[in-house]
Amino acid sequence: MGVALVTGSSRGLGRVIARRLARDGFAVAVNGRHDDDGLKTAAEAIRGEGGRAAAFAADVTDRRQVGELVDAVTAVLGPIEVLVLNATGPQPEAPLSAVDWPDHLAQLDFFVRSPVLFGHAVLPGMRARGHGRIVHVDSEVVDRPPPARSAYATAKSAQVGLVRAWARELAPDGITVNTVAPGFIPVERHAEVSPAERAAYLAEVPAGRLGTPEDVAAAVSFFASEEAGFVTGQRLLVDGGRALG
Repeated sequence: MGVALVTGSSRGLGRVIARRLARDGFAVAVNGRHDDDGLKTAAEAIRGEGGRAAAFAADVTDRRQVGELVDAVTAVLGPIEVLVLNATGPQPEAPLSAVDWPDHLAQLDFFVRSPVLFGHAVLPGMRARGHGRIVHVDSEVVDRPPPARSAYATAKSAQVGLVRAWARELAPDGITVNTVAPGFIPVERHAEVSPAERAAYLAEVPAGRLGTPEDVAAAVSFFASEEAGFVTGQRLLVDGGRALG
């Protein structure tokens, strides 16, 4: 197996995705914005299970740091064959009257700018090898934008457009581009979501349970696999059927 870079994988959903890809046999580059205990622990946990992993701190919205990150991963683990674009920043809630253009730019930095920067950094190598897997993680908010989340929903919608445009252009190069769209998947950053809010959401999920990070990681695993070589430009909802209404 090759090398997989998972952005924003020092904790939460990304950490579980990194762990799953390591179990699939990939050498995994674990990434977080800061060189802290969470980042180191995430890589150590993978190595503790017999996998191969290394930790790399970088701000994925900064052009220089993205380039240095890709160079470092290549030097330590090897060429990146799978890129999982999972990193996210704060997602503040605010009514339309309080949302200005800088708020939109802050969301676009993570969901459009960061993928573009990584594309510039990894695509030359993928094209030269005639093989690559790019997997985005977007969100159900593209289909069901909640009130007070307009900047986030707009940026995520733009991310989906990016996926489809890239998939069409890169298919002749042997590179697939797909996206996974989770519903509400409780992780560390959702600690403040109240029991009442969780119950209200759960009432709309036909499967009768909330999703887990492992559910999302399984979808990413498929898109990253050799078996998905003829699948590109697709968006897979992982929401227990909530989008069905």
